[in-house]
Amino acid sequence: MTCLFLLGICGNIQAQKTYIPWNNGKLMVDESGRYLKQANGAPFFWLGDTGWLMPARLDRDEVEYYLEQCSKKGFNMVQIMLMHTMPEMNTYGQWALPDGFNFKNIDKKGVYGYWDHIDFIVRTAEKKGIYVGMVCLWGTPVSKGLVSEKDAQTYGKFLADRYKKNPNIVWFIGGDIRGDVKPTVWTTLAKTIKANDENHLMTFHPRGRTTSAIWFNNEPWLDFNMFQSGHRRYGQRLGDGDYTIQENTEEDNWRYVEKSFAMKPLKPTIDGEPVYEEIPQGLHDTTQPLWTANDIRRYAYWSVFAGSFGHTYGHNSIMQMLKNGVGGAYGATKPWYDALKDPGMNQMNYLKNLMLTFPYFERVPDQSIIAGTNGERYERIIATRGNDYMLVYNYTNRPAQIDLTKISGAKKKAWWYSPVNGQLEYIGEFDNKVTEFINDSGYRAGNDMVLIVTDASKEYVKQDWKSLPDAQVKWNK
Repeated sequence: MTCLFLLGICGNIQAQKTYIPWNNGKLMVDESGRYLKQANGAPFFWLGDTGWLMPARLDRDEVEYYLEQCSKKGFNMVQIMLMHTMPEMNTYGQWALPDGFNFKNIDKKGVYGYWDHIDFIVRTAEKKGIYVGMVCLWGTPVSKGLVSEKDAQTYGKFLADRYKKNPNIVWFIGGDIRGDVKPTVWTTLAKTIKANDENHLMTFHPRGRTTSAIWFNNEPWLDFNMFQSGHRRYGQRLGDGDYTIQENTEEDNWRYVEKSFAMKPLKPTIDGEPVYEEIPQGLHDTTQPLWTANDIRRYAYWSVFAGSFGHTYGHNSIMQMLKNGVGGAYGATKPWYDALKDPGMNQMNYLKNLMLTFPYFERVPDQSIIAGTNGERYERIIATRGNDYMLVYNYTNRPAQIDLTKISGAKKKAWWYSPVNGQLEYIGEFDNKVTEFINDSGYRAGNDMVLIVTDASKEYVKQDWKSLPDAQVKWNK
């Protein structure tokens, strides 16, 4: 992709003020132990993208374009691998570890080195209001014994010293690996970074179908839990010998949230790697059906309504930054810059804006809102509420019995909200009792709707609105 091409596209994007989260103070865990916030109390709804191979495969112009597009689409986090493999080389032919884990002469005069490129990514993301989730080491090199505890200590100090003053860093220990594989390497890396950087949050990125809470919930360096719900469909076990979940629950990512919240101490949690748009179900067999935007939305709303503090999106082509001259894995053929136009990615901001529209920190998951018997799998309806509002996600748009008494108010007002296009439709005012709701667009998987119900005396949403206004603008400085 040429610079001219990038500038031509960027020139067509209407300029708007970028929201810079850290203008409201550094990122921290809120008092409830469920959510993240900026230091001045501004809520932070994590909307992430998996730009895993950006450091290795994109040049400076491409980095600029990719991060600009993420910002325009409402993303405020991009997750990257600092080193996917060992040895690791970037698109400029520069090695990450030219002298192994000796960083004494890592910055050479007149040379745009590997870590200079990482610096550029961090600074560019900073300008665009995006946090960088840094996976320090992918799990494979560690599992192969290529990183010792001493290496982890040296590397951790190098990373902390280099990036502790950047406002937009979140540390990821682990990398698609169980926490009981080389645990001393991971804990050494985590403790070393924390000892030298008190400014940034830290989590652990686990293996698919596991959560960091299994191994590290009690660790003081773990600020929030992360789970990877993975890419398997219901019943798609594929011979795993270390299955950590009940069979036929593979797509129920809400279960990981409930599992994390059942542990003490209570820590925030997020699905850091759900199904990816346009990746084969089960991942490795390219003859299998691909996950679609319908699935992307379902995973996002299920997880967030269960209590996650945000959500990370993924796309098969974008996560590996597929382009001409670079071989694609998992059957991907679409260039990453074309994948930016795909529907799932462009529907994620509707979720973020919805959650920021209502009182943020009082929100809790509450399945008692669903009166009667709930469904299973795709029929499951999931609900969350504050004191005077409730949100109910229904993937198949089946009839739902909703207990309106679960929030304040003698009368209630209700709206339909579309996760597909963000359209809002006022339904009417209702008495304070169990009431059946069904949208007249029909019953089918992927015809998902959110039912918004508020105390009729509140004005979080107005009757004449056809969509929700930008809920984050009030925090923009």
